[in-house]
Amino acid sequence: MICSINQIFEPLVQELSKVLFWDPFAAAGLKLGAAVPFIVFWLIAGAIFFTFYLKFINLRGLKHGVDLALGRYTKHTGKGETSHFQAISTALSSTVGLGNIAGVAIAISMGGPGATFWLILAGFLGMSSKFAECTLGVKYRKMSPEGVVSGGPMYYLRDGLKERGLPKLGVFLAYAFALIVAFSAFGIGNMFQSNQIHAQLSTMFPVMAPYGFWVGLALAIMTGMVILGGIKSIAKVSEKIFPFMAILYIVMCLMIIFSHITRIGEAFQLIINGAFHPDALKGGFVGVMVTGFRRAAFSNEAGIGSAAIAHSTVKTAKPVTEGYVALLEPFIDTVVICTMTALTLIFTGYYQNPGDLEGAQLTSAAFKSFAWWAPYVLLLCMLLFAYSTLIGWSYYGVKGFDFIFGGLFEKLFGKRIYAEKFYQVIFLMVIIVGTTTSLNAIIDFSDMLVLCMSVPNILGLYILAPVLKREVKAYNQALKSDRIGCEKP
Repeated sequence: MICSINQIFEPLVQELSKVLFWDPFAAAGLKLGAAVPFIVFWLIAGAIFFTFYLKFINLRGLKHGVDLALGRYTKHTGKGETSHFQAISTALSSTVGLGNIAGVAIAISMGGPGATFWLILAGFLGMSSKFAECTLGVKYRKMSPEGVVSGGPMYYLRDGLKERGLPKLGVFLAYAFALIVAFSAFGIGNMFQSNQIHAQLSTMFPVMAPYGFWVGLALAIMTGMVILGGIKSIAKVSEKIFPFMAILYIVMCLMIIFSHITRIGEAFQLIINGAFHPDALKGGFVGVMVTGFRRAAFSNEAGIGSAAIAHSTVKTAKPVTEGYVALLEPFIDTVVICTMTALTLIFTGYYQNPGDLEGAQLTSAAFKSFAWWAPYVLLLCMLLFAYSTLIGWSYYGVKGFDFIFGGLFEKLFGKRIYAEKFYQVIFLMVIIVGTTTSLNAIIDFSDMLVLCMSVPNILGLYILAPVLKREVKAYNQALKSDRIGCEKP
């Protein structure tokens, strides 16, 4: 059965790969020294556009985003379900995953220390597209009579493009996005995470290898206890898990880096010199970016649109406030956490991959060079990263499914919430499937579908750019005159 399923999906993976990783520059006869896949170009082009269009909002808005996230503007006059901090914690819980550990290791081993430079640059650029999609997510969100918020690209594509005189295109893009997010959540946000949890436990504790079903069942129960309570429950757990796992991982990396602090000059020389070497350019720009976008590591989902679904639930009357908070997400995920992994590999010398290791094994070896117990701390971080991704992506999938089928469930059963519960039950069952089988083709297919989400999302962002600019201008004027609706304490 599993074999036949994989046989169905493998051709789809191959065809989708041809489209997503088609090189437009090579097709035009331009030789850049490395392949630049269409999907990488599409995401980076969007990030660069909004960086310039919004006059480097990624740098200018950093401090204000921190102030909002930390509650220094405490008077919430808008409706919603989560605080600014809960919203960004939920989104970060979904984006900070195993790729921050394994994906970075692959990129550094491919492109050398110079890949770190491109990693940081990608993070800064992504802050602008994240600002754009999350601002629009709040602006066009919908709220039910019961106070349940629904938002994200589905809504600003449908309603925003209708305002711009493109209703048919808006509906098509919105339903395409919703279908993709609902389906792909089963792969990258579910089976891949549960599969890797069992794999990592089995690596560290071989006795766990035969017990995939029980690991999956336990994980499904733990996930169900959170996600069945909706976004408020997810947000409450995320705001506790994410700071803990992020701080734990960063502290461990810093301890390892400082234990090799005498190599600081050498390390930064390797980064700067390697960033513009042809081999490093291939590994850094293409290797880092492609690996990051495919494994939700360096991409931090900026331009993908998924995080806008979580950010749309925030309590605010001013959509731009959540845009400022959201731009912190790529900074934390990429500029901080991914860079910590890269620096750990560089300072310990494991960027050379002496044991010909892959992914998380390479990062684990770097940790072990510091102390025998360090890989166990890394294992804990990986388990938390994977679990938090599970609960975050469950919400994205729910909202995509509800957008398409919520009305149908309401007509058939009298309540729209049944669509949400139906999807959640299927999501929990798929967790067990992920720990008990190897469904590489399905995971790869859904993984690439996540990249597909960026196509309708960024196209819509381009069309709605003038609307976004008006929102930012109005907010900044109100901020200067102290009329933003949320006063400082």
